Amino acid sequence: MNTPVPRPGRRAGVRRGGQATRRLAAAGALLTSAALVASCSGPPKQGGSSSAGFSLSKATPAAKGEIDSFSWAVYAEPPTLDHTVAFDYPQNTILSNVCESLMRWTPGLTTEPGLAQKATNPDATTWVYDLRSGVRFHDGKVMTADDVVFSLGRQTDPNNAAAWAQVFQNVASVKKTGPLQVTVKLKKPDSQFPQYMATAAGVVASEAGVEAAGKDYGTSGGLACTGPFKLGTWNKGQSVELDRFDGYWGKKAKSGKVVFRFMTDPSARTNAMLSGDADGGYLIPTESYDRLRNSGVGTLYFGEGLSTVNVNITNMKGPLGDVRVRRALSMALDRPGFVKAGLGGAGTVTDALTTRAAWAGASEQTRKNALDGLPSVEPDIEKAKGLIKEAGATGKRLTVATSSIGQDVSLLATAVQAAGAQIGLDIKLKTIAPNAFTALFTDPKAREGIDMFPLTYYDSITDPLDLLQNFKTGAYMNFAGYSDKKYDETVDRATAVYDPDKRLAIEAELQKHAVEQLLWIPVAEWPTAVFLNKRITGAPTTISYMYYPWAADVGAAP
Repeated sequence: MNTPVPRPGRRAGVRRGGQATRRLAAAGALLTSAALVASCSGPPKQGGSSSAGFSLSKATPAAKGEIDSFSWAVYAEPPTLDHTVAFDYPQNTILSNVCESLMRWTPGLTTEPGLAQKATNPDATTWVYDLRSGVRFHDGKVMTADDVVFSLGRQTDPNNAAAWAQVFQNVASVKKTGPLQVTVKLKKPDSQFPQYMATAAGVVASEAGVEAAGKDYGTSGGLACTGPFKLGTWNKGQSVELDRFDGYWGKKAKSGKVVFRFMTDPSARTNAMLSGDADGGYLIPTESYDRLRNSGVGTLYFGEGLSTVNVNITNMKGPLGDVRVRRALSMALDRPGFVKAGLGGAGTVTDALTTRAAWAGASEQTRKNALDGLPSVEPDIEKAKGLIKEAGATGKRLTVATSSIGQDVSLLATAVQAAGAQIGLDIKLKTIAPNAFTALFTDPKAREGIDMFPLTYYDSITDPLDLLQNFKTGAYMNFAGYSDKKYDETVDRATAVYDPDKRLAIEAELQKHAVEQLLWIPVAEWPTAVFLNKRITGAPTTISYMYYPWAADVGAAP
């Protein structure tokens, strides 16, 4: 939910925001959690050198032992740590170590049991979750089915403005059917719902703890969750500390404490990692790749990101409401130049909205249908000028938001401005702070006066529908208000199909439509980057860190 996100996408998602295409059996078949996990398919196994000149690593070396603490750089302070609104990178990077879901995303981008030790699907509209026994919340209380019913209910409570509410659109009821069993009844078959139970949508928190915190939940005190770390000191404007939870039901974290330092300036984040003030970080500023790679103080890794860089269209009431204007901008964009400068060369130009890895569960023919024959992204300035003139948009003003989050954001905004100048548009940049950039995803008022903004979208499940459903009428991330009845019906048709290849064949139709209409303008695929200095190791290289308790694996380097 997705998703998930300024940068998911997640989210960001709502999408939400994942990864690991579940090869779910046909409707009516019984799926135990073991069968579900065995049948999941993560993205293609990658390693060695990529065609783009950078390497994808499956993992960092395993830790050799425990450490007292380590520090981590994040680009913005979360406005809240309430998991129901955890849509962006900073929130999920922290929360994934504190709050756990019914199912769990793995570093390999597959799914395994989480707080539910088993998930079964006795018929097309029923999912039964059998919970682990003896799981304790950070306040010592034991998790029950009542806590699960309460937690999933919070996601659909309109008073919460939950970012993950769309995940539950087909849920008819969530009921306790045993002391450690919860049954979810769906209004109709929904292939996406069980996948999202490995994201923040499936988080379980203590009913007593959340209600005791009231309106302060997520902004002060504990988070009433079950993860390997519990919320410690939150120094507003500076850092959040997590302390190891010694009552954790699973494998104990290797570090006694994690300190997340908020550093909105990209140079400050890089300097902190070079000096040791921060032991590592995800979302490395692209302009710092070479400095970190050649520093000698640690290692820069790249892993599967399931992330695409796009230009998000937020206003179709003006010139961008004409698809010819959107096509002209796409034709004028210098994608190779952006990948080289904006992504530090660690990316690949794409003509698709979804990553190739998201289609891992598809047959060769379905992948071909989804990824081949899309509109060319080769620059054609003269044709683009003609489209602008034909649309009557010559000289029209558009505004694109930009921010100091990183070079990937600022240079893409600049590239859009340059493309517009070449074809007769007047595009202005509006620079906003990193926190305000995050607000673009949650606050309609923050998007007022903005026509476009750079968007790095991460899938929260390894299913292209995670992204493609964002263009359905009323979808959480359908910021421009796009509406097409046929598209909506196709999304619903794909959602109802559990068989992966049959579903992905329908999703190929959605991809073609979304790309032809340029509902977002696709720019590049972008891998996950993580830097670790020489004292620590163990962090996953993949985008799994958004929902997997990655910090628990970090310990002393060999």
